[in-house]
Parts: sequence; structure tokens; C-alpha cells
Amino acid sequence: MAEWSGFSFIVTHLARFIRPHEITFSGVNSTMPMLACLLAKKAYDFPFTYINVAGGVDPSPSKIPLSSSDPVLAEHSASIFANGDSYALCTRGRMDLPFLGAAQIDGDGCANNSVIGDWHKPKVRLPGGGGGAVMLPTARRSCTWRTEHSQRTLVEKLDFRTSAGGFHGVVTPIAVFVKRADRLALQSWHPQASLEEVRERTGFAFDATGAEPASPPTQRERAALQALDPDGQFERDAAVKLR
Repeated sequence: MAEWSGFSFIVTHLARFIRPHEITFSGVNSTMPMLACLLAKKAYDFPFTYINVAGGVDPSPSKIPLSSSDPVLAEHSASIFANGDSYALCTRGRMDLPFLGAAQIDGDGCANNSVIGDWHKPKVRLPGGGGGAVMLPTARRSCTWRTEHSQRTLVEKLDFRTSAGGFHGVVTPIAVFVKRADRLALQSWHPQASLEEVRERTGFAFDATGAEPASPPTQRERAALQALDPDGQFERDAAVKLR
């Protein structure tokens, strides 16, 4: 197959987590999940509801904005949601799949968005849990993504556990993990990588039973992403590298 970029691998596999009739959500600084939800609307023949942090509910934006918080994402919406409405929907058990960011992820699927290093003398102080602190423990499933696959981001032990609960799915440029028996397990890897490479670059041990190279993007998935990013601006900005 032609080379499959790490950027396209992440966006496509985030979209593949979406199931028929689900309610999905993408938040602040979440360009790849935004693109994944819009890709799924174009490429898949099933209905689902897409809510975003700009307030849109199944919007039809006149353009695809660089910011995942741009008000254009509320254009032609079925209704408008405030952030509090999204959190309330989630805490009532009605949110199926929010896409939430994480700086560090451990083998249990838990996230650190607070500090790198010691809490009292951190190397880096991060923004904190934000909406993820509400959504991660209350959503039916949650997924995250990392543009870097390394032992720096996929760790044995978090520097700080920001949110209770854990991710159902994690996508990186070379791997897709899913929760199995309360632990992240490898589902598939990038065809240009290998199982050995994924193990070497992951800080936690994982089960790889049944894992195999990922199915390449379908023609409809390719066409949808091309329509969303015709000049490659999103891909250049993301600067995702396989290695």
C-alpha cells in the first residue's frame, strides 16, 4: 500500500471508534478528534450525534476551522450546547464517546494532565483535568490520542493521576490500544511498524493477543480526509512522525 501517514492513521482510527447511534464529543485543542468526527459523518453509512466544545450539535460548518473551538463548528446545528450541558449529559450516563486529551497515559488507561515531575517541584505544570475530569469517569467510553508514541508519554507510572476512570481506547501514530479486562491491550499496529517496535516504545507492559497490522484506510475514509484537509494544512501543523 502507499505510505500511510501517522496523522491519517490517528484521525482514521479515532473515527473507527465511533459506533452507530452514539453521542460523541470533541473538546478544546482537539483538532484530530474534530476531524475524526467529521470524517465519520462523510465516510460511514450510519447515524450518530456529534457535539463539540463550540456548542455545535451535528453542525454543517461552512469551513473546517484550524481551532476545534471555532464558532463555525456551531453553524447549522440541530441545537446549541453550553459546556455545562455536555457535562450534564455525560454525568447522566448519556455520553457514549468523548475524545479527551492526555499528557501521560498508563497501562490502566488513566491520564495525567496536571504535572510532569514531582507535584511540589514539577518540571512542567500542565493545564489540569478540565472537562476530562468530569467526562472520563462518567462517559460510557472515552478515547484519547498521542502524536508521539514513546515511553515518555505511555508510562508505567503516572507522575500524577488527574482523572478517575480510564480510557477505553488510545491511538498513536503506530498503535491502537483498547481496554480489555481493565487494562490497555494492543488491538493493531501501523503496517509500517511492528509489534516489536510498539513494545520497545511503550513504557507499560500490554497484552497483544489477537493484535495484527491495521486495516488500511478505505477509499471513503481517504476521500473524506482529503475533503477535510485538501491542502494538507492540518497534517503539516500536527507534524506527526512515525519515528
